[in-house]
Amino acid sequence: MTVYLDTCSIQRPFDDQSQLRVAMESEAVLRVIQLVEQGDLDLFTSETPRIEPGQNPHSRRRRFAFGVLALATRVVETDSQIESRARQYGDMGLRPFDALHLSSAVEAEADVFCTTDDRLLRRGSETETERTRVPTPVTLIKEIESRTLRLNHLTSSTTKPSSC
Repeated sequence: MTVYLDTCSIQRPFDDQSQLRVAMESEAVLRVIQLVEQGDLDLFTSETPRIEPGQNPHSRRRRFAFGVLALATRVVETDSQIESRARQYGDMGLRPFDALHLSSAVEAEADVFCTTDDRLLRRGSETETERTRVPTPVTLIKEIESRTLRLNHLTSSTTKPSSC
């Protein structure tokens, strides 16, 4: 499965963890990163998230973001197709960086564009994103765990018990 994390998702572990939603999303993002490190997920990125963290005044956040982005198996270069799609997304109400993120993920044919931004989640679900789904990190981890459980169940039910 290919995943594109936007900057909001990558930075979630540094947000105020006193809110349950933020804490859950942070844990989910860290789990996604762990799955990428294990080779169970492929991380796609683009030039856009490489620009945004550089603008962050907090060095710890910058280092973390660049470390996550370094795990990407594919870096999507912005081209005229991505810019055109981003303009269309902008016309639908997405902010410029959000439109570039989503456009890059769609053009790269990522399975999932993961974000914690409510506005982007809402607009992304209302927008034509072809095969790319737009879930929260928590939803993504639930889907992965559910799929893993189903696969484990199928594997165990097809294994015949040995007769001794």
